[in-house]
Amino acid sequence: MSRTHAEQAELALLLEVAGTPKPGNVDRRRDHDDLRFEHFLAGAVGASDGLRAAAAGEPVGEAFETAVAGMANQEGGNTQFGCLLLLVPLVRAAGAGDLTCDGVRQVCETTTVADAAGFYRAFEHVDVALADPPAGLDDLDARRGSDAIPALERDGVTLYDVMARSEGDGNAAEWTRGFPRTFREADRILDGDGSVLDRASRAFLRLLAGEEDGFVRQQSGPEAAREATRRAQACLDGEEDPERMAEEFVARGINPGTTADITCGALYVALERGLSV
Repeated sequence: MSRTHAEQAELALLLEVAGTPKPGNVDRRRDHDDLRFEHFLAGAVGASDGLRAAAAGEPVGEAFETAVAGMANQEGGNTQFGCLLLLVPLVRAAGAGDLTCDGVRQVCETTTVADAAGFYRAFEHVDVALADPPAGLDDLDARRGSDAIPALERDGVTLYDVMARSEGDGNAAEWTRGFPRTFREADRILDGDGSVLDRASRAFLRLLAGEEDGFVRQQSGPEAAREATRRAQACLDGEEDPERMAEEFVARGINPGTTADITCGALYVALERGLSV
């Protein structure tokens, strides 16, 4: 059985949201009040044009904006913005025949100011929760969307530069370090057993236990981020029920969204490396 790189990425989006339990996140058993499982399914399908563009070698920023615009074509709002931020350079690297840490690092490091502009335009298609920009960088606040593009062009800021300036953001850290957590977790998924959906859930718990989630820290505070990591490890150790933790975190609004994004990237790499579905 063979799938295109874009089809593998779309499948990764679907598998990520279908894996359960993933404490705090939407999955096939849990919805949020304003964001439901079906919205993620529609978002994955909608992103397909942008993923195909990435696989064909189109500019990263352009492909990302196309993917986000398509993803947003459902009633829930932002479902997979962060996942796509990781998937687009991964798919671009796969399309170039080099889905490795070095290959995706090359993709990211050679992005341009035009790619940064595409990234900023993507914020006009969907609301994304963002932290305030660092002091002195208000004119580069991504929440400004295309209004920030003149400042990008004035300062020669590439998309890689944007990621390098995004301190504390787990997805940006993947971009600037060659996706180490993504590739490491892909290997663990491939070495695992059981259904792919069970492997996705375990990957999420491992990633959350291994590093505090930046989105939780931003939205719920540092103590909540520490708690999520501590309790994910307790789930892996058999000391806590992940199903119960999942129900509690949804009720409390603790949402490890960055962890879900990296889980999706890892599933994509695993699929490209032979994970059978």
